[in-house]
Amino acid sequence: MLPWLLFRTARRAVLGSVETELCDLKSIKESCHNFCTVTSKAVTYKELKNLLNSKNIMLIDVRETWEILEYGKIPGSVNIPLNEVSEALQMNPRDFKEKYHEVKPSKSDSLVFSCLAGRRSKKALDTAISLGFHRAQHYAGGWKEWETYEFSENKKGN
Repeated sequence: MLPWLLFRTARRAVLGSVETELCDLKSIKESCHNFCTVTSKAVTYKELKNLLNSKNIMLIDVRETWEILEYGKIPGSVNIPLNEVSEALQMNPRDFKEKYHEVKPSKSDSLVFSCLAGRRSKKALDTAISLGFHRAQHYAGGWKEWETYEFSENKKGN
C-alpha cells in the first residue's frame, strides 16, 4: 500500500504543477496578445480626417523639414523629424514649445505619427510607446496616400 500512496501523492503534485504552469502560460499569452494588439494601431485616411476635425489629436510629421517644404504637409501637422522624436517627447514643456511652437503632448494625449509612406511613422510610434505614450498611433498611408485622396476630393468638388 505504501507505493500506491506515494504514486498518488506524486501524481497529484505533478498534475498540480502542470495546471499551474498552464495557467501561467495562458496569462502570459493573454498579456502578450493585449500588448501586441494595443501597440499596432494604424489609422486610415478617413479616421485621420475625423481625428483632425475633432481636434483631439496631435499629428506629428516625422519627415525631414526639407521634404515638407518641397512636397507639402497634412494641414495641422507638427514637424518633428524622426531622429528628434525620442528627444522631443522627453523635453520639458518650455523647450518643446520653443522649438516646435506647440504645447508638448502628455503621455495621455492622442498622438498620430505620419511620414511619406508609413515606415518612419511606425518607427516613431514604437519610440513613443516605449516612452509611455500609449495612445499613440500612426498613419500608415502617409503623405503619398493623403495627397492622393485630397487631390481626388478636390477634383470632385470642382
